[in-house]
Amino acid sequence: MAKILISDPVSQKCIEMLENAGHELVQKTEKKTPEELAEIIKGFDAVVVRSATKVRKVAIDAADNLKLIVRGGVGLDNIDCDYATSKGIKVSNTPTASSQSVAELALGHMLALYRFLPDSNITMRKGEWNKKKYKGKEVAGKTIGIIGLGNIGKSLAKKAIPLGMKVIAYDPYVKTTDLDVEFVNFDKLLKISDIISLHIPHTDETHYIIDENAISKMKDGIMIINCARGGVVDEKALLAGLNSCKVAWAGIDSYEEEPTQNMELLTHPNVSVTPHIGAATKEAQARVGVEVADIIINFFK
Repeated sequence: MAKILISDPVSQKCIEMLENAGHELVQKTEKKTPEELAEIIKGFDAVVVRSATKVRKVAIDAADNLKLIVRGGVGLDNIDCDYATSKGIKVSNTPTASSQSVAELALGHMLALYRFLPDSNITMRKGEWNKKKYKGKEVAGKTIGIIGLGNIGKSLAKKAIPLGMKVIAYDPYVKTTDLDVEFVNFDKLLKISDIISLHIPHTDETHYIIDENAISKMKDGIMIINCARGGVVDEKALLAGLNSCKVAWAGIDSYEEEPTQNMELLTHPNVSVTPHIGAATKEAQARVGVEVADIIINFFK
């Protein structure tokens, strides 16, 4: 039996699976700093986090019995993974559970922007009838460039192809796929895409992968979608691109600072925004919970 700290909310199914397996659970899901986590982490064999809890060096050093950190979700940027590993602590995540949901949100932003759904929704609530103003576009026939062909990128490609979109991809770690996707280098993706959608982690390598220089290489009227991580897109460069009309539209679910205070970007008329809800579906949360429980149960068998 392991003593497990549930630091961020998980599904009831996850709780039931872990309790049925004989593990002792302590749920402390209130928001906490890394220093506050350090005060309560002692004595636990495993800790479960989502995106809110940050497992930093201070907490890892305070953990006197920790063997496993499980991130319910994809990104691991809220965990000092290398340091945890150096201390003999295994770090795991649930990379496939939310793929469908994030891909659907990315596609939703594309459709919403091409058909002026955010703007027309706001103006109609003001009593305006701008029927002639909102002449949109179809996604069919457009080239979508996917940066990062992991689980989410592949899921998006599977959805885009039946809609009649040409899918190209850049991923230095993926070279083949059974999908009708053309692999291209980064510069070519920037130059020929009508829509660019990012599905990569935020690392030193990917920090500001979309910056002023990258935007300058894109088609005029490009659409940029970020349902990945804050920091992969330079928000100042993106806003400048929107203001110059080089970037026609942007769909954003992830921000450099969360909650974001970038009101100029949030209120831009050509932007569709959501508060980092890519994985926030009932189906995804259920899958995340089951995967978290499976990881812990199998680890402590």
